[in-house]
Amino acid sequence: MAHDHGHTPAAWTGSIIAFVGFCVAGVFMVMANVPGFWAGMAIIAIGALVGGAMRLAGLGKEKRPHRQAASARS
Repeated sequence: MAHDHGHTPAAWTGSIIAFVGFCVAGVFMVMANVPGFWAGMAIIAIGALVGGAMRLAGLGKEKRPHRQAASARS
């Protein structure tokens, strides 16, 4: 069984944006800058929204119908 682990433009873009947000939040957390920390958290949320929007636009993984393996064997 082959697994592609979500190697799609939507997954990569959402992950990269979220990683940048994580780095921003981490830097501002160390600097004890609360607004900067929350800006980083907002960037993480934006990454999730962008990745989801790209998936809905057709740049994500195709959905496959679930197979009824247990009922097919009976």
